[in-house]
Amino acid sequence: MQYLRTLKPSFAIPQYRIPVRRIQPRYCCNLANTRVTSRERRTTVNKFKTQLASGPSFQDFIKGVSVIRTHAADGEYSDTHGYLSQELEMGNSRKVYFETYGCQMNVNDTEIAWSILQRRGYERTVDLNEADVVLLVTCSIREKAEQTIWNRLQQLTAMKRKRLKTHTPMKIGILGCMAERLKTDLLEREKLVDVLAGPDAYRDLPHLLTVADGGQQASNVLLSLEETYADIMPVHHAPQGYSAFVSIMRGCDNMCSYCIVPFTRGRERSRPVSSILEEVRMLSDQGVREVTLLGQNVNSYRDTSEQSCGSDPTQLSRGFKTVYRTKQGGLRFSDLLDRVSRIDPDMRIRFTSPHPKDFPDEVLHLIAERGNICKQIHLPAQSGSSQVLKAMRRGYTREAYLDLVKNIKRIIPEVSLSSDFISGFCGETEDDHQQTLTLIREVGYNVGFLFAYSMRKKTHAYHRLQDDVPAEVKQRRLEECISVFREEAARVNTALIGSTELVLVEGESKRSAEDLCGRTDGNMKVIFPKEDVAAQAPESDTAPINAGDYVLVKILSANSQSLRGRALSHSSLRGTDTTMTETCP
Repeated sequence: MQYLRTLKPSFAIPQYRIPVRRIQPRYCCNLANTRVTSRERRTTVNKFKTQLASGPSFQDFIKGVSVIRTHAADGEYSDTHGYLSQELEMGNSRKVYFETYGCQMNVNDTEIAWSILQRRGYERTVDLNEADVVLLVTCSIREKAEQTIWNRLQQLTAMKRKRLKTHTPMKIGILGCMAERLKTDLLEREKLVDVLAGPDAYRDLPHLLTVADGGQQASNVLLSLEETYADIMPVHHAPQGYSAFVSIMRGCDNMCSYCIVPFTRGRERSRPVSSILEEVRMLSDQGVREVTLLGQNVNSYRDTSEQSCGSDPTQLSRGFKTVYRTKQGGLRFSDLLDRVSRIDPDMRIRFTSPHPKDFPDEVLHLIAERGNICKQIHLPAQSGSSQVLKAMRRGYTREAYLDLVKNIKRIIPEVSLSSDFISGFCGETEDDHQQTLTLIREVGYNVGFLFAYSMRKKTHAYHRLQDDVPAEVKQRRLEECISVFREEAARVNTALIGSTELVLVEGESKRSAEDLCGRTDGNMKVIFPKEDVAAQAPESDTAPINAGDYVLVKILSANSQSLRGRALSHSSLRGTDTTMTETCP
Protein backbone atom coordinates (compact mmCIF):
# COMPACT_ATOMS: atom_id res chain seq x y z
CA MET A 1 0.00 0.00 0.00
CA GLN A 2 2.89 2.35 0.73
CA TYR A 3 4.12 1.78 -2.82
CA LEU A 4 0.68 2.62 -4.22
CA ARG A 5 0.46 5.76 -2.12
CA THR A 6 3.83 6.82 -3.45
CA LEU A 7 2.61 6.43 -7.03
CA LYS A 8 -0.70 8.17 -6.49
CA PRO A 9 0.50 11.71 -7.25
CA SER A 10 1.70 10.51 -10.65
CA PHE A 11 -1.92 9.97 -11.70
CA ALA A 12 -3.23 13.31 -10.50
CA ILE A 13 -4.94 15.57 -13.02
CA PRO A 14 -3.44 19.07 -13.26
CA GLN A 15 -5.85 21.71 -12.02
CA TYR A 16 -5.37 24.38 -14.64
CA ARG A 17 -7.27 25.39 -17.73
CA ILE A 18 -6.05 24.99 -21.26
CA PRO A 19 -6.78 28.00 -23.39
CA VAL A 20 -9.05 27.20 -26.33
CA ARG A 21 -8.45 28.86 -29.64
CA ARG A 22 -11.35 29.28 -32.01
CA ILE A 23 -10.28 28.18 -35.48
CA GLN A 24 -11.85 30.06 -38.34
CA PRO A 25 -12.84 28.03 -41.38
CA ARG A 26 -10.81 28.56 -44.55
CA TYR A 27 -11.97 28.34 -48.11
CA CYS A 28 -9.62 27.74 -50.99
CA CYS A 29 -9.92 28.94 -54.51
CA ASN A 30 -7.80 28.43 -57.60
CA LEU A 31 -7.63 32.18 -58.12
CA ALA A 32 -5.64 34.13 -55.59
CA ASN A 33 -7.31 36.99 -53.75
CA THR A 34 -10.73 36.02 -55.12
CA ARG A 35 -13.66 35.94 -52.70
CA VAL A 36 -15.90 32.85 -52.80
CA THR A 37 -19.53 33.91 -53.06
CA SER A 38 -22.38 32.26 -51.16
CA ARG A 39 -23.84 31.00 -54.43
CA GLU A 40 -20.58 29.28 -55.43
CA ARG A 41 -20.27 27.78 -51.97
CA ARG A 42 -23.79 26.34 -52.17
CA THR A 43 -23.02 24.90 -55.60
CA THR A 44 -19.88 23.19 -54.27
CA VAL A 45 -21.72 21.79 -51.25
CA ASN A 46 -24.59 20.52 -53.38
CA LYS A 47 -22.15 18.84 -55.75
CA PHE A 48 -20.43 17.16 -52.81
CA LYS A 49 -23.77 15.97 -51.42
CA THR A 50 -24.62 14.46 -54.80
CA GLN A 51 -21.33 12.56 -54.82
CA LEU A 52 -21.99 11.28 -51.31
CA ALA A 53 -25.48 10.13 -52.25
CA SER A 54 -24.14 8.03 -55.12
CA GLY A 55 -21.56 6.26 -52.95
CA PRO A 56 -21.97 3.64 -50.20
CA SER A 57 -24.19 4.64 -47.32
CA PHE A 58 -23.82 3.81 -43.64
CA GLN A 59 -26.29 0.93 -44.13
CA ASP A 60 -23.92 -0.70 -46.59
CA PHE A 61 -21.50 -1.36 -43.73
CA ILE A 62 -23.99 -2.55 -41.08
CA LYS A 63 -24.00 -6.29 -40.37
CA GLY A 64 -26.85 -8.02 -42.14
CA VAL A 65 -28.07 -5.15 -44.32
CA SER A 66 -25.28 -4.73 -46.84
CA VAL A 67 -27.37 -6.49 -49.48
CA ILE A 68 -30.66 -4.97 -50.55
CA ARG A 69 -33.08 -7.67 -51.69
CA THR A 70 -35.99 -6.87 -53.90
CA HIS A 71 -38.48 -9.01 -55.72
CA ALA A 72 -39.22 -8.45 -59.35
CA ALA A 73 -42.71 -8.63 -60.77
CA ASP A 74 -42.16 -12.20 -61.94
CA GLY A 75 -41.27 -13.33 -58.44
CA GLU A 76 -37.54 -13.71 -58.98
CA TYR A 77 -35.17 -12.31 -56.41
CA SER A 78 -32.75 -9.47 -57.07
CA ASP A 79 -29.72 -8.62 -54.93
CA THR A 80 -28.26 -5.14 -55.39
CA HIS A 81 -25.58 -3.06 -53.75
CA GLY A 82 -26.14 0.69 -53.75
CA TYR A 83 -22.55 1.44 -54.71
CA LEU A 84 -22.10 -1.20 -57.44
CA SER A 85 -24.06 -1.12 -60.66
CA GLN A 86 -25.78 -4.23 -61.95
CA GLU A 87 -23.48 -4.15 -64.97
CA LEU A 88 -20.39 -4.49 -62.78
CA GLU A 89 -21.80 -7.58 -61.05
CA MET A 90 -22.68 -9.38 -64.28
CA GLY A 91 -20.65 -12.45 -65.17
CA ASN A 92 -20.33 -11.55 -68.86
CA SER A 93 -20.08 -15.23 -69.84
CA ARG A 94 -17.17 -15.94 -67.52
CA LYS A 95 -16.88 -19.69 -66.94
CA VAL A 96 -17.37 -21.18 -63.47
CA TYR A 97 -16.05 -24.58 -62.41
CA PHE A 98 -17.49 -26.24 -59.27
CA GLU A 99 -15.94 -28.95 -57.11
CA THR A 100 -18.22 -30.34 -54.41
CA TYR A 101 -17.01 -32.15 -51.29
CA GLY A 102 -18.89 -33.74 -48.38
CA CYS A 103 -22.56 -34.38 -47.82
CA GLN A 104 -25.66 -34.10 -49.99
CA MET A 105 -26.35 -30.66 -48.49
CA ASN A 106 -23.21 -29.46 -50.27
CA VAL A 107 -24.55 -30.90 -53.52
CA ASN A 108 -27.68 -28.82 -53.01
CA ASP A 109 -25.61 -25.76 -52.04
CA THR A 110 -23.75 -26.11 -55.34
CA GLU A 111 -27.06 -26.08 -57.21
CA ILE A 112 -28.17 -22.94 -55.33
CA ALA A 113 -24.87 -21.12 -55.92
CA TRP A 114 -24.97 -22.00 -59.60
CA SER A 115 -28.57 -20.79 -59.91
CA ILE A 116 -27.52 -17.40 -58.52
CA LEU A 117 -24.49 -17.06 -60.79
CA GLN A 118 -26.32 -18.30 -63.87
CA ARG A 119 -28.85 -15.49 -63.51
CA ARG A 120 -25.99 -13.00 -63.47
CA GLY A 121 -24.60 -14.13 -66.81
CA TYR A 122 -22.00 -16.69 -65.78
CA GLU A 123 -21.51 -19.92 -67.71
CA ARG A 124 -20.69 -23.30 -66.20
CA THR A 125 -17.87 -25.50 -67.41
CA VAL A 126 -16.78 -29.04 -66.57
CA ASP A 127 -13.26 -28.34 -67.87
CA LEU A 128 -11.02 -26.90 -65.18
CA ASN A 129 -8.52 -25.62 -67.76
CA GLU A 130 -11.02 -23.17 -69.26
CA ALA A 131 -12.45 -21.92 -65.95
CA ASP A 132 -12.27 -18.23 -65.04
CA VAL A 133 -13.67 -18.93 -61.56
CA VAL A 134 -13.10 -22.10 -59.52
CA LEU A 135 -15.44 -22.59 -56.55
CA LEU A 136 -14.90 -25.36 -54.01
CA VAL A 137 -18.00 -26.26 -51.97
CA THR A 138 -16.40 -27.57 -48.80
CA CYS A 139 -16.97 -29.76 -45.74
CA SER A 140 -15.60 -29.33 -42.20
CA ILE A 141 -17.10 -32.37 -40.51
CA ARG A 142 -13.70 -34.11 -40.19
CA GLU A 143 -10.06 -33.05 -40.29
CA LYS A 144 -9.36 -35.31 -43.27
CA ALA A 145 -12.00 -33.49 -45.33
CA GLU A 146 -10.39 -30.13 -44.60
CA GLN A 147 -6.88 -31.41 -45.39
CA THR A 148 -8.14 -32.55 -48.79
CA ILE A 149 -9.23 -28.96 -49.50
CA TRP A 150 -5.89 -27.48 -48.36
CA ASN A 151 -4.06 -29.84 -50.72
CA ARG A 152 -6.41 -28.96 -53.57
CA LEU A 153 -5.88 -25.23 -52.96
CA GLN A 154 -2.13 -25.67 -53.35
CA GLN A 155 -2.70 -27.38 -56.72
CA LEU A 156 -5.12 -24.70 -57.92
CA THR A 157 -2.82 -21.87 -56.81
CA ALA A 158 0.06 -23.34 -58.81
CA MET A 159 -2.27 -23.55 -61.81
CA LYS A 160 -3.40 -19.96 -61.24
CA ARG A 161 0.19 -18.66 -61.23
CA LYS A 162 0.92 -20.32 -64.56
CA ARG A 163 -2.21 -18.85 -66.11
CA LEU A 164 -1.34 -15.29 -65.09
CA LYS A 165 1.11 -15.13 -67.99
CA THR A 166 -1.27 -16.20 -70.72
CA HIS A 167 -4.90 -15.87 -69.62
CA THR A 168 -7.27 -13.73 -67.65
CA PRO A 169 -6.39 -14.28 -63.96
CA MET A 170 -8.31 -17.19 -62.46
CA LYS A 171 -10.24 -16.56 -59.23
CA ILE A 172 -10.46 -19.23 -56.52
CA GLY A 173 -13.33 -19.31 -54.04
CA ILE A 174 -14.17 -21.42 -50.99
CA LEU A 175 -17.87 -21.92 -50.25
CA GLY A 176 -19.69 -23.67 -47.42
CA CYS A 177 -18.68 -24.98 -44.01
CA MET A 178 -14.91 -24.62 -44.28
CA ALA A 179 -15.30 -20.97 -45.30
CA GLU A 180 -17.36 -20.43 -42.15
CA ARG A 181 -15.01 -22.29 -39.80
CA LEU A 182 -11.59 -21.18 -41.08
CA LYS A 183 -12.27 -17.75 -42.55
CA THR A 184 -9.16 -16.03 -41.20
CA ASP A 185 -6.81 -18.91 -42.01
CA LEU A 186 -8.14 -19.19 -45.55
CA LEU A 187 -7.69 -15.48 -46.27
CA GLU A 188 -4.24 -15.17 -44.73
CA ARG A 189 -2.56 -18.53 -45.37
CA GLU A 190 -0.34 -17.93 -48.40
CA LYS A 191 -3.14 -15.87 -50.02
CA LEU A 192 -4.61 -18.98 -51.61
CA VAL A 193 -8.20 -17.74 -51.82
CA ASP A 194 -9.83 -14.77 -53.56
CA VAL A 195 -13.42 -15.29 -52.38
CA LEU A 196 -15.01 -16.74 -49.24
CA ALA A 197 -18.76 -17.34 -48.92
CA GLY A 198 -20.36 -19.11 -45.97
CA PRO A 199 -23.48 -21.30 -46.30
CA ASP A 200 -25.79 -18.30 -45.81
CA ALA A 201 -23.94 -15.92 -48.15
CA TYR A 202 -24.42 -17.42 -51.61
CA ARG A 203 -26.66 -14.52 -52.68
CA ASP A 204 -23.61 -12.29 -52.31
CA LEU A 205 -21.43 -14.31 -54.71
CA PRO A 206 -21.78 -11.95 -57.73
CA HIS A 207 -20.73 -9.01 -55.57
CA LEU A 208 -17.83 -10.91 -53.98
CA LEU A 209 -16.52 -11.98 -57.38
CA THR A 210 -16.73 -8.38 -58.61
CA VAL A 211 -14.66 -7.20 -55.65
CA ALA A 212 -12.15 -9.99 -56.30
CA ASP A 213 -11.83 -8.87 -59.92
CA GLY A 214 -10.54 -5.57 -58.56
CA GLY A 215 -7.62 -7.37 -56.94
CA GLN A 216 -9.02 -7.57 -53.41
CA GLN A 217 -9.93 -10.60 -51.31
CA ALA A 218 -13.69 -10.70 -50.69
CA SER A 219 -15.47 -12.45 -47.84
CA ASN A 220 -18.98 -12.89 -46.44
CA VAL A 221 -19.38 -15.56 -43.77
CA LEU A 222 -22.23 -14.06 -41.75
CA LEU A 223 -24.69 -16.66 -40.51
CA SER A 224 -28.40 -15.96 -40.73
CA LEU A 225 -31.38 -16.84 -38.57
CA GLU A 226 -33.71 -16.66 -41.57
CA GLU A 227 -31.93 -17.62 -44.81
CA THR A 228 -33.43 -20.72 -46.48
CA TYR A 229 -33.00 -19.69 -50.16
CA ALA A 230 -36.73 -20.38 -50.48
CA ASP A 231 -37.07 -18.01 -53.46
CA ILE A 232 -34.16 -19.53 -55.39
CA MET A 233 -34.87 -22.54 -57.59
CA PRO A 234 -31.72 -24.70 -57.65
CA VAL A 235 -30.33 -25.77 -61.02
CA HIS A 236 -30.38 -29.54 -60.63
CA HIS A 237 -27.66 -31.65 -62.21
CA ALA A 238 -29.13 -35.08 -61.45
CA PRO A 239 -27.44 -38.18 -62.93
CA GLN A 240 -29.39 -39.07 -66.07
CA GLY A 241 -32.12 -36.72 -64.80
CA TYR A 242 -33.77 -39.41 -62.68
CA SER A 243 -33.18 -38.15 -59.10
CA ALA A 244 -32.69 -34.88 -57.23
CA PHE A 245 -32.03 -33.49 -53.75
CA VAL A 246 -34.42 -30.90 -52.31
CA SER A 247 -33.30 -28.90 -49.28
CA ILE A 248 -36.15 -28.38 -46.80
CA MET A 249 -34.26 -26.82 -43.89
CA ARG A 250 -30.87 -25.45 -42.86
CA GLY A 251 -28.84 -25.45 -39.66
CA CYS A 252 -29.20 -27.54 -36.51
CA ASP A 253 -30.19 -26.94 -32.88
CA ASN A 254 -29.14 -30.30 -31.41
CA MET A 255 -25.63 -29.27 -30.30
CA CYS A 256 -24.21 -32.81 -30.15
CA SER A 257 -20.87 -32.44 -28.41
CA TYR A 258 -18.80 -33.75 -31.35
CA CYS A 259 -20.53 -31.82 -34.13
CA ILE A 260 -19.36 -28.63 -35.88
CA VAL A 261 -22.56 -28.16 -37.94
CA PRO A 262 -24.36 -25.69 -35.61
CA PHE A 263 -21.27 -23.47 -35.79
CA THR A 264 -20.79 -23.65 -39.56
CA ARG A 265 -24.43 -23.70 -40.69
CA GLY A 266 -26.13 -21.86 -37.86
CA ARG A 267 -29.44 -22.30 -36.09
CA GLU A 268 -32.23 -24.47 -37.41
CA ARG A 269 -34.79 -22.87 -39.73
CA SER A 270 -37.24 -24.49 -42.13
CA ARG A 271 -38.10 -23.59 -45.69
CA PRO A 272 -41.80 -22.80 -46.30
CA VAL A 273 -43.93 -25.74 -47.45
CA SER A 274 -45.15 -23.85 -50.52
CA SER A 275 -41.59 -23.34 -51.80
CA ILE A 276 -40.72 -27.02 -51.34
CA LEU A 277 -43.88 -28.21 -53.08
CA GLU A 278 -43.22 -25.87 -56.00
CA GLU A 279 -39.73 -27.33 -56.49
CA VAL A 280 -40.94 -30.93 -56.25
CA ARG A 281 -43.71 -30.24 -58.80
CA MET A 282 -41.15 -28.73 -61.15
CA LEU A 283 -38.93 -31.81 -60.79
CA SER A 284 -41.89 -34.08 -61.42
CA ASP A 285 -42.70 -32.17 -64.61
CA GLN A 286 -39.07 -32.65 -65.69
CA GLY A 287 -39.43 -36.42 -65.31
CA VAL A 288 -37.46 -36.84 -62.08
CA ARG A 289 -38.41 -40.16 -60.51
CA GLU A 290 -36.86 -39.85 -57.05
CA VAL A 291 -36.56 -36.90 -54.66
CA THR A 292 -34.52 -36.88 -51.45
CA LEU A 293 -35.55 -34.28 -48.85
CA LEU A 294 -32.46 -32.81 -47.19
CA GLY A 295 -31.66 -31.24 -43.85
CA GLN A 296 -29.16 -31.48 -41.01
CA ASN A 297 -32.03 -32.74 -38.83
CA VAL A 298 -34.60 -33.21 -41.57
CA ASN A 299 -37.37 -34.74 -39.45
CA SER A 300 -37.44 -31.82 -36.99
CA TYR A 301 -38.84 -29.73 -39.87
CA ARG A 302 -41.28 -27.06 -38.64
CA ASP A 303 -42.72 -24.47 -40.99
CA THR A 304 -43.90 -21.42 -39.05
CA SER A 305 -44.65 -19.24 -42.07
CA GLU A 306 -48.05 -17.69 -42.71
CA GLN A 307 -49.60 -20.75 -44.31
CA SER A 308 -48.84 -22.89 -41.25
CA CYS A 309 -51.67 -24.30 -39.18
CA GLY A 310 -51.80 -25.91 -35.75
CA SER A 311 -50.24 -24.88 -32.43
CA ASP A 312 -49.44 -28.21 -30.78
CA PRO A 313 -45.98 -28.74 -29.25
CA THR A 314 -43.44 -30.90 -31.07
CA GLN A 315 -43.50 -34.61 -30.16
CA LEU A 316 -40.34 -36.67 -29.69
CA SER A 317 -39.78 -40.40 -29.92
CA ARG A 318 -40.46 -42.11 -26.60
CA GLY A 319 -37.46 -42.00 -24.25
CA PHE A 320 -35.71 -39.15 -26.10
CA LYS A 321 -34.94 -35.59 -25.01
CA THR A 322 -33.31 -32.44 -26.36
CA VAL A 323 -31.04 -29.66 -25.13
CA TYR A 324 -33.62 -27.10 -26.29
CA ARG A 325 -37.18 -26.41 -25.16
CA THR A 326 -40.21 -27.95 -26.82
CA LYS A 327 -41.22 -25.92 -29.87
CA GLN A 328 -44.78 -24.78 -30.51
CA GLY A 329 -46.84 -24.62 -33.68
CA GLY A 330 -46.09 -24.93 -37.35
CA LEU A 331 -46.41 -27.67 -39.93
CA ARG A 332 -44.30 -30.68 -39.02
CA PHE A 333 -42.30 -33.23 -40.97
CA SER A 334 -45.25 -35.61 -41.21
CA ASP A 335 -47.34 -32.82 -42.77
CA LEU A 336 -44.62 -32.04 -45.31
CA LEU A 337 -43.98 -35.71 -46.13
CA ASP A 338 -47.70 -36.22 -46.67
CA ARG A 339 -48.00 -33.28 -49.08
CA VAL A 340 -44.82 -34.05 -51.01
CA SER A 341 -45.85 -37.67 -51.54
CA ARG A 342 -49.18 -36.56 -53.08
CA ILE A 343 -47.58 -34.60 -55.91
CA ASP A 344 -46.62 -37.60 -58.03
CA PRO A 345 -47.57 -41.14 -56.95
CA ASP A 346 -44.91 -42.48 -59.34
CA MET A 347 -42.08 -40.47 -57.72
CA ARG A 348 -40.13 -42.03 -54.88
CA ILE A 349 -39.61 -39.90 -51.76
CA ARG A 350 -36.60 -40.32 -49.48
CA PHE A 351 -35.20 -38.11 -46.72
CA THR A 352 -31.86 -37.64 -44.95
CA SER A 353 -30.41 -37.06 -42.47
CA PRO A 354 -32.88 -37.53 -39.62
CA HIS A 355 -32.32 -37.65 -35.86
CA PRO A 356 -33.79 -40.65 -33.94
CA LYS A 357 -35.54 -38.30 -31.51
CA ASP A 358 -37.93 -37.04 -34.19
CA PHE A 359 -39.76 -40.24 -35.15
CA PRO A 360 -43.16 -40.00 -33.47
CA ASP A 361 -45.61 -42.72 -34.53
CA GLU A 362 -47.46 -40.50 -37.03
CA VAL A 363 -44.30 -40.25 -39.17
CA LEU A 364 -43.78 -44.02 -39.09
CA HIS A 365 -47.42 -44.78 -39.94
CA LEU A 366 -47.29 -42.38 -42.90
CA ILE A 367 -44.18 -44.12 -44.25
CA ALA A 368 -45.89 -47.50 -43.87
CA GLU A 369 -49.10 -46.39 -45.58
CA ARG A 370 -47.79 -44.31 -48.48
CA GLY A 371 -46.63 -46.38 -51.47
CA ASN A 372 -44.12 -43.89 -52.83
CA ILE A 373 -42.38 -43.05 -49.54
CA CYS A 374 -39.42 -45.41 -49.38
CA LYS A 375 -39.42 -47.96 -46.55
CA GLN A 376 -35.86 -47.07 -45.70
CA ILE A 377 -34.86 -45.07 -42.63
CA HIS A 378 -31.49 -43.66 -41.74
CA LEU A 379 -31.18 -43.95 -37.96
CA PRO A 380 -27.83 -42.55 -36.77
CA ALA A 381 -26.80 -44.27 -33.54
CA GLN A 382 -23.20 -42.95 -33.26
CA SER A 383 -22.47 -45.38 -30.38
CA GLY A 384 -23.93 -48.43 -28.64
CA SER A 385 -22.89 -47.27 -25.18
CA SER A 386 -25.22 -45.15 -23.04
CA GLN A 387 -22.20 -43.62 -21.32
CA VAL A 388 -20.69 -42.48 -24.62
CA LEU A 389 -24.10 -41.30 -25.91
CA LYS A 390 -24.39 -39.11 -22.81
CA ALA A 391 -20.96 -37.60 -23.46
CA MET A 392 -22.03 -37.03 -27.07
CA ARG A 393 -25.19 -35.24 -25.82
CA ARG A 394 -27.36 -37.34 -28.11
CA GLY A 395 -30.41 -37.24 -25.84
CA TYR A 396 -31.06 -40.99 -25.58
CA THR A 397 -29.74 -44.22 -24.12
CA ARG A 398 -28.90 -47.49 -25.81
CA GLU A 399 -32.18 -48.91 -24.50
CA ALA A 400 -34.27 -46.03 -25.87
CA TYR A 401 -32.63 -46.42 -29.28
CA LEU A 402 -33.33 -50.17 -29.38
CA ASP A 403 -36.94 -49.57 -28.31
CA LEU A 404 -37.31 -47.16 -31.24
CA VAL A 405 -35.88 -49.79 -33.62
CA LYS A 406 -38.43 -52.32 -32.38
CA ASN A 407 -41.26 -49.80 -32.83
CA ILE A 408 -40.12 -48.99 -36.36
CA LYS A 409 -39.95 -52.66 -37.33
CA ARG A 410 -43.39 -53.25 -35.80
CA ILE A 411 -45.03 -50.45 -37.81
CA ILE A 412 -42.94 -50.96 -41.00
CA PRO A 413 -42.07 -54.69 -41.09
CA GLU A 414 -40.23 -54.45 -44.43
CA VAL A 415 -38.09 -51.46 -43.37
CA SER A 416 -34.39 -51.20 -44.25
CA LEU A 417 -32.19 -49.40 -41.72
CA SER A 418 -28.91 -47.55 -42.14
CA SER A 419 -26.83 -45.74 -39.54
CA ASP A 420 -23.79 -43.63 -38.58
CA PHE A 421 -21.17 -44.64 -36.01
CA ILE A 422 -18.15 -42.85 -34.53
CA SER A 423 -15.26 -44.91 -33.18
CA GLY A 424 -12.96 -43.62 -30.45
CA PHE A 425 -14.97 -40.72 -29.05
CA CYS A 426 -13.67 -38.97 -25.94
CA GLY A 427 -13.54 -41.37 -22.99
CA GLU A 428 -14.66 -44.42 -24.97
CA THR A 429 -13.50 -47.61 -23.23
CA GLU A 430 -13.03 -51.07 -24.68
CA ASP A 431 -16.32 -52.07 -23.05
CA ASP A 432 -18.08 -49.12 -24.72
CA HIS A 433 -16.67 -50.27 -28.05
CA GLN A 434 -17.92 -53.82 -27.50
CA GLN A 435 -21.40 -52.44 -26.76
CA THR A 436 -21.32 -50.71 -30.15
CA LEU A 437 -20.47 -54.01 -31.85
CA THR A 438 -23.35 -55.79 -30.12
CA LEU A 439 -25.76 -52.98 -31.12
CA ILE A 440 -24.76 -53.34 -34.77
CA ARG A 441 -25.41 -57.09 -34.58
CA GLU A 442 -28.73 -56.67 -32.80
CA VAL A 443 -30.22 -54.08 -35.17
CA GLY A 444 -29.06 -55.50 -38.51
CA TYR A 445 -28.36 -52.55 -40.79
CA ASN A 446 -27.76 -52.92 -44.52
CA VAL A 447 -25.93 -49.59 -45.08
CA GLY A 448 -23.55 -47.79 -42.74
CA PHE A 449 -21.29 -44.74 -42.51
CA LEU A 450 -18.51 -45.28 -39.98
CA PHE A 451 -15.68 -42.95 -39.01
CA ALA A 452 -12.93 -42.51 -36.45
CA TYR A 453 -13.54 -39.52 -34.19
CA SER A 454 -11.97 -36.24 -35.25
CA MET A 455 -12.15 -33.41 -32.70
CA ARG A 456 -13.28 -30.06 -34.11
CA LYS A 457 -12.69 -26.63 -32.62
CA LYS A 458 -15.70 -24.71 -31.23
CA THR A 459 -17.58 -27.88 -30.33
CA HIS A 460 -18.63 -28.78 -26.77
CA ALA A 461 -16.17 -31.70 -26.81
CA TYR A 462 -13.30 -29.38 -27.73
CA HIS A 463 -13.97 -27.17 -24.71
CA ARG A 464 -15.11 -29.73 -22.12
CA LEU A 465 -13.79 -33.20 -23.03
CA GLN A 466 -10.42 -34.79 -23.71
CA ASP A 467 -9.59 -36.56 -26.94
CA ASP A 468 -7.92 -39.38 -25.02
CA VAL A 469 -8.29 -42.40 -27.32
CA PRO A 470 -5.01 -42.97 -29.23
CA ALA A 471 -5.22 -42.76 -33.03
CA GLU A 472 -4.15 -46.39 -33.49
CA VAL A 473 -6.88 -47.53 -31.09
CA LYS A 474 -9.48 -45.46 -32.94
CA GLN A 475 -8.42 -47.04 -36.22
CA ARG A 476 -8.50 -50.58 -34.82
CA ARG A 477 -11.96 -50.09 -33.35
CA LEU A 478 -13.19 -48.54 -36.59
CA GLU A 479 -11.96 -51.55 -38.58
CA GLU A 480 -13.71 -53.91 -36.16
CA CYS A 481 -16.96 -51.95 -36.48
CA ILE A 482 -16.72 -52.04 -40.28
CA SER A 483 -16.08 -55.79 -40.22
CA VAL A 484 -19.12 -56.51 -38.03
CA PHE A 485 -21.23 -54.09 -40.07
CA ARG A 486 -20.38 -55.94 -43.28
CA GLU A 487 -21.16 -59.30 -41.72
CA GLU A 488 -24.61 -58.14 -40.67
CA ALA A 489 -25.28 -56.36 -43.97
CA ALA A 490 -24.41 -59.57 -45.85
CA ARG A 491 -26.82 -61.49 -43.62
CA VAL A 492 -29.63 -58.95 -44.15
CA ASN A 493 -29.08 -58.84 -47.91
CA THR A 494 -28.82 -62.62 -48.27
CA ALA A 495 -32.32 -62.89 -46.85
CA LEU A 496 -33.55 -61.10 -50.01
CA ILE A 497 -32.38 -63.88 -52.36
CA GLY A 498 -35.38 -65.26 -54.23
CA SER A 499 -37.48 -62.13 -53.69
CA THR A 500 -38.64 -59.74 -56.41
CA GLU A 501 -37.64 -56.11 -55.86
CA LEU A 502 -38.86 -52.94 -57.57
CA VAL A 503 -35.72 -51.18 -58.83
CA LEU A 504 -35.29 -47.63 -60.08
CA VAL A 505 -32.66 -47.82 -62.83
CA GLU A 506 -29.71 -45.42 -62.55
CA GLY A 507 -27.84 -46.42 -65.70
CA GLU A 508 -24.97 -48.66 -66.71
CA SER A 509 -22.96 -50.45 -64.05
CA LYS A 510 -19.56 -48.86 -63.43
CA ARG A 511 -17.86 -52.24 -63.78
CA SER A 512 -19.49 -53.50 -66.96
CA ALA A 513 -21.31 -51.92 -69.89
CA GLU A 514 -23.22 -55.20 -70.21
CA ASP A 515 -24.97 -54.63 -66.89
CA LEU A 516 -27.37 -52.04 -65.52
CA CYS A 517 -27.48 -50.66 -62.01
CA GLY A 518 -30.35 -49.41 -59.88
CA ARG A 519 -31.65 -49.17 -56.33
CA THR A 520 -34.39 -50.86 -54.40
CA ASP A 521 -36.95 -49.17 -52.18
CA GLY A 522 -34.57 -50.02 -49.31
CA ASN A 523 -31.75 -48.14 -51.10
CA MET A 524 -29.74 -51.27 -51.90
CA LYS A 525 -27.73 -51.35 -55.12
CA VAL A 526 -28.86 -54.00 -57.62
CA ILE A 527 -26.84 -55.16 -60.64
CA PHE A 528 -28.59 -56.99 -63.48
CA PRO A 529 -27.95 -57.78 -67.18
CA LYS A 530 -28.83 -55.21 -69.81
CA GLU A 531 -31.59 -56.85 -71.85
CA ASP A 532 -35.07 -56.11 -73.15
CA VAL A 533 -37.88 -57.18 -70.84
CA ALA A 534 -41.66 -57.28 -70.89
CA ALA A 535 -43.13 -53.80 -71.23
CA GLN A 536 -45.61 -54.57 -68.45
CA ALA A 537 -46.17 -58.00 -66.90
CA PRO A 538 -47.76 -60.27 -67.98
CA GLU A 539 -47.58 -58.79 -71.52
CA SER A 540 -45.30 -60.47 -74.05
CA ASP A 541 -44.13 -57.30 -75.84
CA THR A 542 -40.60 -56.36 -74.81
CA ALA A 543 -38.87 -53.00 -74.43
CA PRO A 544 -35.33 -51.85 -73.59
CA ILE A 545 -34.53 -50.65 -70.08
CA ASN A 546 -33.43 -47.02 -69.69
CA ALA A 547 -32.24 -44.87 -66.79
CA GLY A 548 -35.26 -43.65 -64.85
CA ASP A 549 -37.33 -46.76 -65.51
CA TYR A 550 -38.86 -48.87 -62.79
CA VAL A 551 -38.27 -52.60 -63.30
CA LEU A 552 -39.05 -55.72 -61.31
CA VAL A 553 -35.85 -57.65 -60.60
CA LYS A 554 -35.61 -61.14 -59.14
CA ILE A 555 -32.67 -61.28 -56.67
CA LEU A 556 -30.32 -64.22 -57.36
CA SER A 557 -27.29 -63.43 -55.15
CA ALA A 558 -26.13 -60.93 -52.53
CA ASN A 559 -23.17 -59.65 -50.57
CA SER A 560 -22.66 -56.85 -48.03
CA GLN A 561 -22.46 -54.16 -50.72
CA SER A 562 -25.00 -55.07 -53.39
CA LEU A 563 -27.54 -57.48 -54.85
CA ARG A 564 -27.46 -59.24 -58.22
CA GLY A 565 -30.48 -60.40 -60.19
CA ARG A 566 -32.35 -60.51 -63.48
CA ALA A 567 -34.97 -58.05 -64.68
CA LEU A 568 -38.43 -59.53 -65.23
CA SER A 569 -40.50 -56.62 -66.55
CA HIS A 570 -41.07 -52.91 -66.55
CA SER A 571 -43.23 -51.67 -63.68
CA SER A 572 -44.51 -48.58 -61.90
CA LEU A 573 -45.28 -47.11 -58.49
CA ARG A 574 -48.52 -45.57 -59.70
CA GLY A 575 -51.69 -46.92 -58.17
CA THR A 576 -50.04 -48.18 -54.97
CA ASP A 577 -51.89 -45.62 -52.90
CA THR A 578 -55.29 -44.33 -54.02
CA THR A 579 -56.33 -42.70 -50.72
CA MET A 580 -54.39 -39.44 -51.01
CA THR A 581 -56.44 -36.30 -50.34
CA GLU A 582 -54.87 -33.01 -49.28
CA THR A 583 -55.79 -31.88 -45.80
CA CYS A 584 -54.31 -29.55 -43.23
CA PRO A 585 -54.28 -31.15 -39.77
